[in-house]
Amino acid sequence: MGKSKDKTGSDELFKWDGNPTPGQIAPLAIQHVLAAVVGCVTPAILVANAANNAGGSVDTGLLIQMSLIFAALSTLLQLYGNKLHIGSGLPVIIGVSFAYVPTMTAIASQAKGVDTILGAMVIGGIVAILVGLFIKQIRKVFPPLVIGTVIFAIGLSLYKTAINYMAGNSANTYELVVEQQGKTAALVYGSWQNWLISIVTLAIVIGLNHYGKGLFKLASILIGLLCGYVLALCFGMVDFSALHSAGWFQLPKPLAFGMSFDISAIIPLALLFLVNSIQAMGDFSATTTGGMDRLPTDKELNGGIIGYGISNIVSAFFGCPPTATFSQNVGIVGSTKVVARKVFATSAGILLVAGLIPKFSALLRTIPQCVLGGAVASVFASIAMTGIKLLVSEGMSARNTTVAGIAIAVGMGVSQSSGCLNQMTQSIYNGLGMTMGLENFQSIINNTFASSPVVLATIFAVILNLVLPKDEAKKN
Repeated sequence: MGKSKDKTGSDELFKWDGNPTPGQIAPLAIQHVLAAVVGCVTPAILVANAANNAGGSVDTGLLIQMSLIFAALSTLLQLYGNKLHIGSGLPVIIGVSFAYVPTMTAIASQAKGVDTILGAMVIGGIVAILVGLFIKQIRKVFPPLVIGTVIFAIGLSLYKTAINYMAGNSANTYELVVEQQGKTAALVYGSWQNWLISIVTLAIVIGLNHYGKGLFKLASILIGLLCGYVLALCFGMVDFSALHSAGWFQLPKPLAFGMSFDISAIIPLALLFLVNSIQAMGDFSATTTGGMDRLPTDKELNGGIIGYGISNIVSAFFGCPPTATFSQNVGIVGSTKVVARKVFATSAGILLVAGLIPKFSALLRTIPQCVLGGAVASVFASIAMTGIKLLVSEGMSARNTTVAGIAIAVGMGVSQSSGCLNQMTQSIYNGLGMTMGLENFQSIINNTFASSPVVLATIFAVILNLVLPKDEAKKN
């Protein structure tokens, strides 16, 4: 649907300050919610599971609630905060980002806790604000070649999570399932039921993505998840106990998860905030290009990234994982050309109401992990492919393939080689005569550089891009 083809008198939908009717707003707002809701809550579930598997006691339902509430509030800040220079004033939807999942789950699985992630978010938010203030200077260090390499590393690092969940999550054992569920052995890690359900879910998502039309295509992940959920019900894999005990209404409470600061969590998350701040420029640009036929102004970019930093700092105090612009919703803007602010504000309102109702978050917690794995596998794949598209758009010259290839090789190789940095860190520790304890020092180094490929891939991509001679065609 485009402006030139509109025959219903609904021109107001294509104006930023337009005044469309409620009947026009509702289906378009719901469309954005359907595209965002699964991606908004799944990272919270993954992080909570990683923390609890490491011996923590994270309230998954509360983490989901905070994800929905602050996705809504962050979206409203982007929609209406531009007059205060803390929002883009552009038609975007904000949600909890998958880009942070590998690093967050690595931190949580090391028994660092969600409070450590939230503390690092505060520092990351400050980094994002600084990026917004100095965006012209910083973006020179993060050209599409570097951003594409980092996004590719993020996608690759998520594949293990997807496969693990498709198989049912490696934390599950037969004894644990029998003790906690008391119903079926279908939840055992790697069972044929887990694989069947996850593959069916993934097949539905892929099929609707390529053959579906309208809402069936846009809501392919949600529809696939629902179908997988029904199949899991048939195998007795769904536990409704959390739903029965959940309340109907609950307001967010500050510091419900606590907050602590750990350098091994701060460094990787701060780097990710830096990268995602640069990546946000791409989403803002895609939104204005697809829906408004123009590029974003410097004021819109500055305000959008500053708002991104502020919203993450505030949401950290209430227990919401890091948020970012949602590319799937950017795609909807490009395909429909609908940019009316009231449509996006209505979507944010729906997400806000859902977050205030614990019953809703408890219902989401009943989704078996194999269903989640099948539903998000395509999302993870699209993240990696987005990185590849950026790399290809820059041209695969010998220089560019060296930058991307070495960065990915080092990042992925170190993250997959447990303990490969221990001997080096011990030598550094002894040489510096440090007194903090060898194990603590090694833990900081491993959590910062070896728990996820993203940090090292970012560092090597930036350095190589700066020091290697430019291609002749790229030189000024």
